[in-house]
Amino acid sequence: MALDVLAMAPLYQVPTISRIGQKTDPSKRPADSLKPLVPSKTKLTTIEAKRIMSVLDEAINKVELATLLSYVASNRGDVEGMLGEDIMRAVREHEDLCQVLLDNVRCLKEKERQLQEQDEAKEEGWLRDCRLSIELQKSSLPPLRQQIKDSTKNVLRLLLSNPQAASFLQMQTQGRSAEAQSLVDSLNELRGFLFEKLLTSPMEARDKAQFIQDISKQNSMNQQIIDTLENELTERMKDRQAEMEKENFVIQELKNHLHQVLKFSENSLLRTKQEAEKQQRADFRASQARVAKIQQEILQLQSQVFSLVMENREAEQALRKKKYKVETEIENWIQKYDTEMGEKQEEFEDLEAVHREEKITLEELKRKHQVLVEEFVQIREEQEINSKKRMEAEQEMVHMVRAATLIQAVWKGYLVRSLLRSRKKRGKGKAKDKEKGKEKGKGKK
Repeated sequence: MALDVLAMAPLYQVPTISRIGQKTDPSKRPADSLKPLVPSKTKLTTIEAKRIMSVLDEAINKVELATLLSYVASNRGDVEGMLGEDIMRAVREHEDLCQVLLDNVRCLKEKERQLQEQDEAKEEGWLRDCRLSIELQKSSLPPLRQQIKDSTKNVLRLLLSNPQAASFLQMQTQGRSAEAQSLVDSLNELRGFLFEKLLTSPMEARDKAQFIQDISKQNSMNQQIIDTLENELTERMKDRQAEMEKENFVIQELKNHLHQVLKFSENSLLRTKQEAEKQQRADFRASQARVAKIQQEILQLQSQVFSLVMENREAEQALRKKKYKVETEIENWIQKYDTEMGEKQEEFEDLEAVHREEKITLEELKRKHQVLVEEFVQIREEQEINSKKRMEAEQEMVHMVRAATLIQAVWKGYLVRSLLRSRKKRGKGKAKDKEKGKEKGKGKK
């Protein structure tokens, strides 16, 4: 059913499914209180339960593959080598069908929008033709949806017949959209719920229902206690409100008192300001004296700076002379370097010419070596063929020898048996002759 839903949407769209509620983490509750909710079994024992889980696992696997078809369509160059031509051809056909369905839906929405926006003064015939066109286009959508379903099933059938391609596609989880991942996560959560349901026996289910009923009763009792506490809280809040009104009255009185204090502080501030102005005039006279002293120190420092500048200029002249000498030496070294590099370049060119000649010789030797290798391989193959023929001839000879030995042994056995039979017949004939002779002798007597 999930595959049908996925097949009905365009290739790059995934249906949204309301997320199944998260189960409470058992580790966050006491072990004793959760004991009725935890199944006693950890594995499925009945064949029906295993079949149900296998069907759900197969559905989840198919949903995971179907939600990655959009990634395959948008990254053909990356996955074509791993999925194969048949799967890629089926994906392209599926993409074309989805695109056709999307275009039809867009066109249908556009026509409906135009129909709604048209003025009532339009011709009745035009409106009737437009509605007829919309109905015809709507009637063409179900067959197209059925084709998309069949195409999805075909792609999944090809993927499941190629386990390597299916495993490779399942590893591309980053290509799945957020809605598709939400669907897969919801199915996995549903699997967990179903697995827990199948593990729970009827007795455990009854205990679980009783446990939930007890919890509900406890919850109702707790709710009554909460209501009582809320009523008490409301009364306390009213008392608190009355206390706050009393405190607000006290605060208002304190504000009035503070206003009087502020008036007194303003007079005090005025007196303080007058004293500060007197102190400021005294500080100004003292600062003028300090400024005169600092100006005198500045003149002394300027004279020291002038003497230091003269000394630095002399040192700069000496350094300039030294720099000129060093630059001259550098130019001489550069000229010497250019001369030596010219000689090295000529020597390099000579060596390069020798290298080219040796390279040509090496290429000729490689070609000869290749010919010899091919001849060696051919001779080796002929030797292997001859050795195989010789081994086959030897084996055939061994078979023939064994057959001849067997035939000789059979023939010898046959001769021995024939000889023994002939001797037995002769012994029986002699015995009969003796008996006849005895009977004749008795008659004569």
